[in-house]
Amino acid sequence: MLRNLTIAALLFVRFARNTHNAMAKRTSNSASLNSARKAKNDEFYTQLPDIERELKHYQKHFKGKVVYCNCDDPRVSNFFHYFSYKFEQLGLKKLIATCYKNQNMELFSRNDSERAIYLEYTGSKKGNRVPVPKDIGIKHLQGDGDFRSEECIELLKQADIVVTNPPFSLFREYVGQLDEYKKKFLIIGNNNAITYKEIFKLIKENKLWMGYSPRSMNFMDKAGNVNCVNANWFTNLDVTKRHEELILYKKYTSVEYPKYDNYDAINVDKTNDIPMDYDGVMGVPITFLDRYNPEQFEIVGMSSSAGYNAEIVGIPFLGNKDARPLINGKNTYARVFIKKK
Repeated sequence: MLRNLTIAALLFVRFARNTHNAMAKRTSNSASLNSARKAKNDEFYTQLPDIERELKHYQKHFKGKVVYCNCDDPRVSNFFHYFSYKFEQLGLKKLIATCYKNQNMELFSRNDSERAIYLEYTGSKKGNRVPVPKDIGIKHLQGDGDFRSEECIELLKQADIVVTNPPFSLFREYVGQLDEYKKKFLIIGNNNAITYKEIFKLIKENKLWMGYSPRSMNFMDKAGNVNCVNANWFTNLDVTKRHEELILYKKYTSVEYPKYDNYDAINVDKTNDIPMDYDGVMGVPITFLDRYNPEQFEIVGMSSSAGYNAEIVGIPFLGNKDARPLINGKNTYARVFIKKK
């Protein structure tokens, strides 16, 4: 018990220290981030301003809910920081956080134990707005705290909403688990995840969509440096912008909107230029997904690689070899195929 209280007491001291260190070491050191990514180092920590900027749009979803942060060492996690300090304001029922046992132990703590822990917080027992050590239930896991472990899956079953920054290299598997257990979620992933067939399938079926924030945010690495990386919020929580109609004002002409060599669809270079009077299939930039309203448009498919996959592309391929959308033999980059409703 004494040891658990000591960990809890240190927890909030570290939150303050981490925030100060992040501000002091802010940098755009993308080279170190790229090197770490090549080494399959997924230890990048989400900054509190990015969390606050996104989560302000979802506050109504959290009342009376159990929130689970299952890729978050609470000693360093700004997700745990955010939800524990906003617990009463959001009206949460319970907050649970788990992490992989080796995650950043040596940087923020001199704890020499490799046992994974999980924390449960159900609000201040004395009505304090700010959590105190005695309010936090610290427990040891038998395993390593991997989100795929039986222990963590049992915790997942308790959760109503999962909010975290999962390992980018395991994103497919991570989202697959959330879909399997029918969980609501708000998570961060690399922008390229949109093109994964497993992820795009969920987007097409309206089981997953983009959040509010821009396609880049700052992450802290193991050295304490803050790096800007191309990443996005993915969610299945309903958001207002998902129902905002895109105003169309341009008219179709065959000159401005040429057809692809290998698909029966026209090319649209910018989302704002979608013609208002064309009812066929249109190829639009992937950034269209930031503005996608399922009441206004239908996602038919996507073409983003040289290999044709009928399930993903969604429309007949009329070419010979290269399945990328071509105009006069030239590639027009990845495109989402849509139709107006």
